Amino acid sequence: MGYYIAHETVRFIKANSELILPVKLLEKLLRKASAKSKIVKETSERSEDGRREIMKKEDILNVVKAVKQDSKKRNFKQSFDLVINLKAYDAKKQPIEAYVTLPKIRKKKLKICAIVDKELSTDAKDIFDKVILKDDFPEWQGNPKVLRKLAREYDYFVAQANIMPQIAGVFGKYLGPKAKMPNPKSGAIIPPKIAGMQPIYDKLQQTVKIVTKNEAIIKCFVGTEENTDEELADNVMAVYNTLLGMLPGEESSVKSVVVKMTMGKPFKVTTATGEKK
Repeated sequence: MGYYIAHETVRFIKANSELILPVKLLEKLLRKASAKSKIVKETSERSEDGRREIMKKEDILNVVKAVKQDSKKRNFKQSFDLVINLKAYDAKKQPIEAYVTLPKIRKKKLKICAIVDKELSTDAKDIFDKVILKDDFPEWQGNPKVLRKLAREYDYFVAQANIMPQIAGVFGKYLGPKAKMPNPKSGAIIPPKIAGMQPIYDKLQQTVKIVTKNEAIIKCFVGTEENTDEELADNVMAVYNTLLGMLPGEESSVKSVVVKMTMGKPFKVTTATGEKK
């Protein structure tokens, strides 16, 4: 069974152990459930019919090379995008939202804005690309043109936790629809007292969001044409493995994996067995 089922099994057994199971049997079941609940670190799992379906780094490398060879030179730096199509998955009932820290440099600097109070203002101004202080909120309030521009220009927003209600009131209407409201899942909501904010900025530079938008499909950035083949393959594997741990059927919930450049055609990943993922 997948990660979710195993996790729920552990919770159920712990909650009802005194009523239904002898201790030795309980321990045995817990060990089995715990073993099944480990998120996959290698992209290699048994499917429901017992076959081992494998998508290795080598498979990704082959596709990355093919994408680069097929691409024409452009006057701008093209991005590499990963597209994962899911099967037998209801994205409306089980929406996916997660953040993945890419292991290799993305070669595309993000613009990050910090919305904080006086306690963090000095450090924030030394680190972030833009800083908005609580005292300046009246200048932003009721200024839709400026707020829309802010939402377009910055990739992530970091917020001081104790002023989140005020942030939501002033900026929520404009950041929310673009899915840019500060999110604790990405580490973008911080306390008013913190040792240092540089690690937060650096981590967000390497962070991508994976989300289903009412469709059983994941699309995300994994690098640019300036990344090496190895770097791109490592980033793809990081996103793929994270997603597998969130799917009830793990590998069996994946219909296909596609890699493409901004202006290039999509290439499906083919495993060593010849099966297209």
